[in-house]
Amino acid sequence: MPAWIALGGNQGDVLATLDAAVAAIDASDGVRVLARSRNYRTPAWGRTDQPDFINAALAVESTHPAPGLLALLLDIERRFGRVRENDAARWGPRPLDLDLLVFGDQSLQLPGLELPHPRLHERAFVLVPLAEIAPGLVVPGRGRVDELLARVDASGIQAIP
Repeated sequence: MPAWIALGGNQGDVLATLDAAVAAIDASDGVRVLARSRNYRTPAWGRTDQPDFINAALAVESTHPAPGLLALLLDIERRFGRVRENDAARWGPRPLDLDLLVFGDQSLQLPGLELPHPRLHERAFVLVPLAEIAPGLVVPGRGRVDELLARVDASGIQAIP
């Protein structure tokens, strides 16, 4: 099943962490990375009193069901030092954040997993890298990624050469 994942972080050597996280995802049984966006420097969102984030997006093929893929992503986050239950505050600093955005054409509402991601259509830091690799992707119930991106303010987001 095709799936799209957002990556980000703003603590430590984020570029190295994102590269290592992508390698860990690709090395996981039942998951193959199909495409990766460039990295983007993005202003902090939600809590602005922290360093900028670096964000990217992945397209993957997964043999796991959505909850299994999410569990794998959360395990990779933990391996890179992310402790979700101890985050200082929602949207606070973190070494790695992996969000399952879209899983095929599925719409799900399970404890701990809502698909498509409930706020992806509001977040330029997700839509800019996602539009690079999947501009025509239809987000169930929301529309095409390129159309969603046209509706948000993407100022301040810069590709990292």
